[in-house]
Amino acid sequence: MIRLPVHIAHRALHDRRDGRPENSRAAIRAALDRGYAIEIDIQPSSDGVAMVFHDAVLDRLTDATGPVAGQSADDLSRTRLRGGADGIPTLAEVLTMVDGAVPLLIEVKDQDGEMGPNVGPLEDAVIDALRCYGGEVAVMSFNPHSVAHIAERAPDLPRGLTTSAFDQAHWPELGAATRERLRAMPDLGRIGAQFISHEAAALDMPEVARVRATGRAILCWTVRSAAAEATALRVADSVTFEGYLP
Repeated sequence: MIRLPVHIAHRALHDRRDGRPENSRAAIRAALDRGYAIEIDIQPSSDGVAMVFHDAVLDRLTDATGPVAGQSADDLSRTRLRGGADGIPTLAEVLTMVDGAVPLLIEVKDQDGEMGPNVGPLEDAVIDALRCYGGEVAVMSFNPHSVAHIAERAPDLPRGLTTSAFDQAHWPELGAATRERLRAMPDLGRIGAQFISHEAAALDMPEVARVRATGRAILCWTVRSAAAEATALRVADSVTFEGYLP
């Protein structure tokens, strides 16, 4: 089991005003310089390469438009991140940059659209990229089927579940039954989850207390101030932070 430190830089240590967009090489270098653990997100290219990018579409973070999965890895690497100087990095590039210097937390973004069983290619791309990586690393996803696939293909890879209150306002694409099931976290044992990374504003949910009682670690997302950090650490073991320096 990876032992993550208290502070994890959310999407690396990003600050667009300083030329460090989220999940960028510059943000990763900044986190490495300060010795922070790093959280990154993974989306697929059209040719099956694991890309370090949060959104399913390019519009918010670049001057391009359309789905990330509609572009090749080469094209995405040339797509400049808004507010930065570089294109979208591959997971392999980031692993070379980090090279075990700090722990790395990788979130595999849901590709099914409904947190369902249509998973596999992106998870396999992540596993393949990590095959020769010797540093401390863990993977997670909101989709339990994604984590289950990783457990089957790479049982020794530390893994967890990204979790939330799954309220309708923030998850309108999910049906009520799906949101209720995900909120209850029934899959932790089946998928061999060693931790959850839970919505910081919902750490008072009774489900979180039940997870803690099993001995699993509690991480949380996203903390944006020292005051919010202090509140979160009453429950959580680690905070994924942005917008301030702990």
